[in-house]
Amino acid sequence: MEAKQQRQQAMNDSRRALMLDAARSVFERLGIEGASIREIAKQAGYTPGAIYSYFENKEAIYGALLAESLERLNAVVDAAGINETASPSALLEAKASAWFGFYAANPRDLDLGFYLVQGMQPRGLTAELNYQLNDRLHDALRPCEAALQAMGLGADEALRENTALFAHGVGLLLLQHTGRIRMFGQDATLLFEAYVIGLVERLQRDATPA
Repeated sequence: MEAKQQRQQAMNDSRRALMLDAARSVFERLGIEGASIREIAKQAGYTPGAIYSYFENKEAIYGALLAESLERLNAVVDAAGINETASPSALLEAKASAWFGFYAANPRDLDLGFYLVQGMQPRGLTAELNYQLNDRLHDALRPCEAALQAMGLGADEALRENTALFAHGVGLLLLQHTGRIRMFGQDATLLFEAYVIGLVERLQRDATPA
């Protein structure tokens, strides 16, 4: 009986993963507003009824995709800079490079994370789900905030610097993913690394007694 249940669970997980892959493709092509359960089912090779047995609506599918993306993001950030003897500045650089590198390598995850496939608005997501997803994104950014505090910043100042760091990185990612970075003849990763290095140097300089 247990083996049968395990096989059934594996089959369910496989079907769900296939549906999510199909939905990702449909969302990328049509956006969440243009997508439909029927189109997702067609892409996955299932009936709409089969999709509804796993997900209440297309917004629930979108939320599941984004939640899965954020889990992968957090796994990448958690694995970065795990040397316990690393300095706060080295940890900041490692954690910041981790989340930036994740989105640089996975532009579709950036689209999901910022609702770019649906016009910059979390339409269809419940307030509770939207809060949970935002909090999970913040989880990936908190290590940078903690490193900034370890470098001597107060909580409010660390939050401001971390927000500026994130905003700078996302701006560069958008330039990269839209191809606009080419008009400047620049490399987004190198620019981000330079920003982080400059941030560290500024904080170290400010912390040095006159």
